[in-house]
Amino acid sequence: MSIVRQADRVRGFGTSIFAEISALAVQTGAVNLGQGFPDFAGPEWIKQAAAEAIGADHNQYPPYIGVPRLREAVAATWRAQGRRTIDPLSEVTVTSGATEALFAMMQALLNPGDEVLLFEPFYDAYVPDVVMAGGTPRVVALYPPKIADGSWWFDSNELAAACSAKTRLLLLNTPHNPTGKVFTRAELTQIAELCIANDVIVLADEVYDQLVFAGAEHISIATLPGMWERTLTINSMGKTFSLTGWKIGYSVGPAELNAALRSAHQWVTFSTATPLQIAAAVALESALGNGYYAQFRAEYAERYALLRRILEENGLPTLQTEGSYFVMADISNSGFPNDVAFCRWLTSEVGVAAIPPSAFYSDPTRAPLLARFCFAKKLETLHAAAERLRGAVRPA
Repeated sequence: MSIVRQADRVRGFGTSIFAEISALAVQTGAVNLGQGFPDFAGPEWIKQAAAEAIGADHNQYPPYIGVPRLREAVAATWRAQGRRTIDPLSEVTVTSGATEALFAMMQALLNPGDEVLLFEPFYDAYVPDVVMAGGTPRVVALYPPKIADGSWWFDSNELAAACSAKTRLLLLNTPHNPTGKVFTRAELTQIAELCIANDVIVLADEVYDQLVFAGAEHISIATLPGMWERTLTINSMGKTFSLTGWKIGYSVGPAELNAALRSAHQWVTFSTATPLQIAAAVALESALGNGYYAQFRAEYAERYALLRRILEENGLPTLQTEGSYFVMADISNSGFPNDVAFCRWLTSEVGVAAIPPSAFYSDPTRAPLLARFCFAKKLETLHAAAERLRGAVRPA
């Protein structure tokens, strides 16, 4: 008999489909369009800044709230992008990726029985974060587009019905993973009005804020009237600068919410790598004037257009991506009973890995028949996927 007894709050988590698909891709040599990170190097000038920071002996613990230069660079970015003038000392906190910020904030704000509103499908870490803090997730459905090149949408009445006297937080991810949706100003206004009326705090996960397509506009909900005081905006360097392994995240919001975050953060990781924080500051400072963001979006727009064309030409109609680096493909005519079976077959038999979006649902049976593909890949990687997909997927 095993002497190991897991706590109830983690017992049901198990191994994710992401780990399974990634392992299967390695085993079969599949082109991996499932994992959500680039297969190409981050900018050389940022990596050089990290090497220089190490050489300059910025190698000891930084302040637990983040090195001053990085917090000042975050504040300068917010100001330059027309969001708000913020205090880098009290209104910015550096964390070990956006992931840690989300976890620490749940620990800081939730008491047992508190409820958290989540739009479904949702990033897979959200529910475990809520559960481990003793909270209860309450899901609000995002529905697939009604028309070609339409947007995912939610029912405002369903959102209002999900909100109760126990609702403490609303977790908002825009641009959204996995759907690629960018919430509109009208939608954000509906959400803001609900949160203000019910005294709900918003955790805004905006890690894809610089990656928007198709005429969509990213708007931070914290900039809407009455929302700064009740919003913590979470971001990271990983997606924007193609350096996901650095795990440099940051949170922007009023001093009270940052103080709450810090009260948990100091006991989770305390701090994150000092030389990488210095390099992250260089990245943000330089990107404001060197044209990086425009080039970044243009390169990703090319990758998105290429992958969308590849999927369409090979029997996988796509849904429009407004933001993020994922595209969803319709697999309803593939003959498979569910997205997991399709993605396992695609990875092992065709040699192209994708993620089944049912992994982002509290009840996988509610998931539409789609597959999520990542286009944060070299052009040659996408062309290699095209070769393998050719003729492999035929309507049932």
